[in-house]
Amino acid sequence: MYPARNWREYNHRYRLEGSQCKKCGLILFPHRLICPKCKAREFEVIQLPHEGKIISFTTQTTVPHGFEDEAPISLGIVELTNGLRLTTQIADCHPDKIKIGMPVKREFRKIREDGHSGINAYGYKFVPVR
Repeated sequence: MYPARNWREYNHRYRLEGSQCKKCGLILFPHRLICPKCKAREFEVIQLPHEGKIISFTTQTTVPHGFEDEAPISLGIVELTNGLRLTTQIADCHPDKIKIGMPVKREFRKIREDGHSGINAYGYKFVPVR
């Protein structure tokens, strides 16, 4: 991962921070420069909820290069408790056990090793609430 990109993505990748439009209140993730609803340019940084529920999911048996050891990978759309939806990996759950409406919570995890140097990239994944 490039250092400049890593720096730009730090807050939403590691803290799950979003932004809320000061004019219309729309919550965005990741941050955008212009609100797609009202075209305003002023935002407030907000901490997004750690919990939500699965509203859709799929399982990939053919995975991208670098993720072969993790196959199959389950990806889902999670609706957070504030209504915001995001696409994320569903971890620590066999694909046959994932259900629509299943409560999940965010965990900070290693996503991948980048390049020959083995630099670890971290981010969030969602796991079932037990």
